Amino acid sequence: MLRSATTWLLVGQRLGIAAITLLIVSFAVFFATELLPGDVAEILLGQAATPEAVAGLRTAMGLDEPAIWRFLSWLRGLFTGDLGMSYVNNVQVSDMLAGRLANSLRLAGIVTVICVPVALALGIASAMWRGSWLDRIVSVLTISVISVPEFMVATLAVLIFAVWLGWLPALSFGVEVDSLGAMLRAYAMPVITLSFVVAAQMIRMTRAAVIETVNTPYVEMALLKGASRRRMVLGHALPNALGPIANAVALSLSYLVGGVIIVETVFNYPGVAKLMVDAVSTRDLPLIQSCAMIFCISYLLLITIADVVALLSNPRLRR
Repeated sequence: MLRSATTWLLVGQRLGIAAITLLIVSFAVFFATELLPGDVAEILLGQAATPEAVAGLRTAMGLDEPAIWRFLSWLRGLFTGDLGMSYVNNVQVSDMLAGRLANSLRLAGIVTVICVPVALALGIASAMWRGSWLDRIVSVLTISVISVPEFMVATLAVLIFAVWLGWLPALSFGVEVDSLGAMLRAYAMPVITLSFVVAAQMIRMTRAAVIETVNTPYVEMALLKGASRRRMVLGHALPNALGPIANAVALSLSYLVGGVIIVETVFNYPGVAKLMVDAVSTRDLPLIQSCAMIFCISYLLLITIADVVALLSNPRLRR
């Protein structure tokens, strides 16, 4: 009972830290968007608008109220599901996000299903046969991909698969998607780009986590007792490396948060990131703030899940 109480106390502390972090992030997101250059009322009305018209629109939109009151009102709406009205489209932000969020989640889900098994298998295999030709090849490829930014990977994918080979379209959903083949072609380029970047990060961190566990005394003792390399890694090292591996997976998948913004923009993929980029160009503050919070919550959720898994898999808490 004491062991269970201690474990769940630590889990509760992590969840509390996540809630506090989310509050701080919401404060930063709101006031960072408030510092964007330009006046929303002037942008909406155009340069020919009179000062009286600009002042009237600011009053109607509540922009003349103190920033702290607008933040508290926005925060209350955020927790109750009322994301406000879009300044440009004059529709509910939640309605605009519904379809776009589904597209982004679908893209992230496909990348996760492809990357996680492949990356974990390659990372564990590289650690199991450290120093072999397999380890050297995997290390060179992963370091090469990590060294290249996402927009460069996306550009190279367009040059290879769309320009030189002509296998895939340069833009996702540039044409109507009315068949399974068209859907696969629409998702191919964003999935390839994100998979390369995410898998490379995950392979490196998984390999490092397993090697660190292999170098512990109890695993070396198992090797001295005659255990095979496969049994040493899979039977002794891997169960105790679940915490670091969970962190590696979470940190790697968190690259989707930043990488998807570039990928959706380059390939014209209709997701939340593309919607956020368009909102920045039109100074649509409620839409910008909601999109930014979606990315922050996604990142924070991944990190919190990794922390909880690391706590629950910690052998010192099982004593």
